This record gives sequence, structure tokens and C-alpha cells, in this order.
Amino acid sequence: MFLECKQLFDIPGEKKEFDYSLDLSDVELFSSKPFQSPVSVRGIAENRAQIVSLKLDCSFVMNLACDRCLADLERSFEEHFSHILVRELSSDEDDGGDYIVVEGGTLDLDELILSDILLSLPTKFLCREDCKGLCPSCGKNLNFDSCECQKKQVDPRLAKLSELLK
Repeated sequence: MFLECKQLFDIPGEKKEFDYSLDLSDVELFSSKPFQSPVSVRGIAENRAQIVSLKLDCSFVMNLACDRCLADLERSFEEHFSHILVRELSSDEDDGGDYIVVEGGTLDLDELILSDILLSLPTKFLCREDCKGLCPSCGKNLNFDSCECQKKQVDPRLAKLSELLK
């Protein structure tokens, strides 16, 4: 969806509300396509005292695999984003990522929302906080069973040194 911002910049007090669904089913993330259903987007762009602010509320569900045990999991997210829109930055302003420059008077909301969502995601997805993961030797899921593998494995390069301690 494209947001026409020309009136927003020109008319103080102008506001535009929007509510739509964003299809991200083609987005590949973590070697899968986790967005099985559309992202629900609600927002408002408003000119207050010559400053155009954009507020977004996004809700979505992601289907992923646990990073420790590879179990399938489904997580719901509610994210809130806000941005300040400007036509251009003056040469002496240091942007620092605080402003979104709207060139040509049109803002691609889909691209902005996708980058906001990707930056807000956690770095690790777990099926539960105390997930034990998989046994590195036999691959058994340690959340359901314990395995009979040797718990303390000696590095084969250092095995001769352990003989000296006997």
C-alpha cells in the first residue's frame, strides 16, 4: 500500500487513517516462510504543528521451528511502531535514523512495515523458556526423554593427557 503524503505535509491538522492486511507469505526467513496468514495493519498519519507522525499497530502470527529442539511452534505478535515523516533532510541535520524521508510525496508502507517487523523479531525462537534441545550425540529430544549418551565427552585430541592423570 502506498500512502500519499502531499496533503499531509501541506495542511496542518490533516490526518489519514488506514486499516488493511499485508500479505508476507512470500517472505523467506530462517530458511522457511513463517508468515502463513496476512499481517493486520492499522495506522494513522497526522500532521501536528508541521510535524507528520506515523503510528502503526501490527498483529501477526509466525510459524517457526524451535531453535533448540526443532519442534514446530506458532507465535502471535502485537507490535507498535512510530515514525516521523519528512520531505527532505537539510544538509546540517544528522539523521541518525530518526526520520523517514518521503521522496516524491509517496511512502511505500509495505516496505516500511516489513523492515519494522523484521527488526523487532527476537533473535532466538524457543518452544518454551526451559527447552533442553537435542542431544548432540544421538539427536534425541531432551524435553521428552533423557538419553544414554555419555554426558561428559573427552576431546579425542586430549585423550592421551587423561591417561597421565590415572
